[in-house]
Amino acid sequence: MPGPMFAAGNSVTLRPIEEADLEFLAAARNDPAIRRPLTVNRPSNGEQTRDFFEDAISTDDGVNLLIAADEEPVGMVSLFDEDDIAGTATVAYWVVPDEQGNGYCTEGVGLLCEHAFGDRRLNKLRADVLATNDGSRRVLEKLGFAEEGLLREEKFVYGVYVDVHRFGLLADDWEEV
Repeated sequence: MPGPMFAAGNSVTLRPIEEADLEFLAAARNDPAIRRPLTVNRPSNGEQTRDFFEDAISTDDGVNLLIAADEEPVGMVSLFDEDDIAGTATVAYWVVPDEQGNGYCTEGVGLLCEHAFGDRRLNKLRADVLATNDGSRRVLEKLGFAEEGLLREEKFVYGVYVDVHRFGLLADDWEEV
């Protein structure tokens, strides 16, 4: 397993993304089952994946970690748009289709929440979910996120405009989960 472990759960570990993971990232970012819910509408070749790695993942502007099960990457969790003054940040996540339904995403996002509220002392996390993505909604609900709003026809997916549900989780609510 390349890279050191950052956090460990019962079924998954979170670890930093390394150059050795670029092939996994490229395959996942081009998979329609992942890119469409993330609203990524362009293909990504090796050079573009490397640029994404250097410009978005390898910076101090957020937290990007691989979700690994049995030491193999199965997904990714991210913490970004962090506002140190307001104590807020956005959470995003995905798991490859073959590994969905195993609880890996829920556990990985939970570990990221522990880091956000414990280590970074944030007060609130937010996440946006396409109205068509029931699995992603379930992940957030299992972790105690509450729906806070609806952004009508916010994203263009599968040739149609789709509503986006905004979810939020406060540090005090996380402590009760």
